[in-house]
Amino acid sequence: MAPKWRELADKLAEQIRRGEYKAGQALPQIRAQVEAGEGSKATVHAAYKALEAEGLVTSTRGHGTVVRQQVPLKRLGIARYDKAKWRDGDEVAFIADRVASGRTYRRNEQTQTVSLVDAPAPVATAHGLENGAPVYARARLVKEGDQPTHTLTSYYRPEHVEGTRLVDPTPGPAGRGGGYRVLYDAGYEIDHMKESLFARTPTADETKLLQLPPGEPVVELHRTTYTADGTVVEFAIGVHAASRFAWEYDFKVPDSAKGRNGQQ
Repeated sequence: MAPKWRELADKLAEQIRRGEYKAGQALPQIRAQVEAGEGSKATVHAAYKALEAEGLVTSTRGHGTVVRQQVPLKRLGIARYDKAKWRDGDEVAFIADRVASGRTYRRNEQTQTVSLVDAPAPVATAHGLENGAPVYARARLVKEGDQPTHTLTSYYRPEHVEGTRLVDPTPGPAGRGGGYRVLYDAGYEIDHMKESLFARTPTADETKLLQLPPGEPVVELHRTTYTADGTVVEFAIGVHAASRFAWEYDFKVPDSAKGRNGQQ
């Protein structure tokens, strides 16, 4: 026979799945559950902790136990960088993901800090600099409503961005079209990029910043952005809450043998 806390956790999980408790809605306070006869304070607390471990809710001081968004954001692949979105419009990458996911957004859901720092080893390697060379770090925290989804820190050579909006710490994207439009206007049109991904355990600071439930991993992204002549104009490191994104790629399948030695 399942313990009382497990029965309550299963009951609440089913109510969440049926939509009786919707994403962003708080579950009743523990005291209210006790008064409703759902069990002791320890029983309700254990049930809520089980739901948190299973990724159905988050518990934070001041907000209580809140139902998590169960439908992850689409994190587009190459389509999120379509030049028509940012060069000719104002759909920067994180907004492109929201639009593709059918979700609302506000530009100020991206906050940022900008500072001149000593280049860490991966940044120096990507830019072809000596370790510790000065680079601009543009660190962003992106939220969906009140919930953080990911961080992204872009590193730039000073000579590429000084005097531009990329070193302005005003919250939100760096003006119309965001960072890539700023580089474009400065004469650095992006041409191609490389992204690498890996999952890992978050640090304590990342767990707090991203409001991660116990046991949730993060996906770290490294993005290198080049101009047509191979100049690196951005190296970025992102840390994404694993359950809050579905990574999506749509691309033409290459055939490297086609055309080789007259083959068709």
